[in-house]
Amino acid sequence: MGRGRILIALVVAVISLLGYYGRTAFNPITEEKQRVGSITPEQEVALGVQAAPEMAQQFGGLDPDPEAQALVDQVGGRLVSRSVAAKSPYRFEFHLLDDPQTVNAFALPGGQIFITEGLLRQLGTEGQLAGVLGHEIAHVVARHGAEHIAKQQLTQGLTGAAVLATYDPNDPSSRGSAAVAAMIGQLVTMRFGREDELESDQLGVRFTGEAGYDPRALIAVMKVLAQSSGGERQPEFFSTHPNPENRVARIEQAIRERYPEGVTEGMER
Repeated sequence: MGRGRILIALVVAVISLLGYYGRTAFNPITEEKQRVGSITPEQEVALGVQAAPEMAQQFGGLDPDPEAQALVDQVGGRLVSRSVAAKSPYRFEFHLLDDPQTVNAFALPGGQIFITEGLLRQLGTEGQLAGVLGHEIAHVVARHGAEHIAKQQLTQGLTGAAVLATYDPNDPSSRGSAAVAAMIGQLVTMRFGREDELESDQLGVRFTGEAGYDPRALIAVMKVLAQSSGGERQPEFFSTHPNPENRVARIEQAIRERYPEGVTEGMER
């Protein structure tokens, strides 16, 4: 039975590895090859649309203020229509969440983008709102959601193989090694998520500039987020995004690379 489990585990591991590393897709916006498994843009859109209502409910539903929602729609629509994001196959919809306490923004695969009332209240200008939404649009067009799902599928496959190979139902102590394998898989997934955030900052500089917003507003957003913690419990935004101090330098570098002679005058902040 032990050899049989190990053989099955090897087969599962090989299938998982081939499924992940054997398939790539070229992203014309990031100009990179990505490992997204068999997930298509159409599937990303369908997944995001299906999950959007449940995500909204987790934050108290949609905000009832029509003027605030209109502002989010206006800025988000301008970012998409005037930037290269308009050439993507995604269907963008922007949602203001009725949660004044949580400071957060996030995107689902396919173009469903959310910002909480708590974060919107912290922003002082339209350009700062554009910085937040531009960052989330970047997650969508960079297909970070599809990459994340593909990595999860790989992790689950390898974790399942490790459990099959190490867990002996007649030996309760073997449960520990299986639990360690699962934990390692979760840490790997989390690390890749952090890298996605930094790439989205760089793309956010591009998208805000293409839409006529001053990309330096992104730096102001980082300062707003840093100040909003006030030495107390950090905003929920920090649990899924790198700390602002670690991002400002990268944003400034991206701005210098895109505008070597300085940011164009007259851009909206």
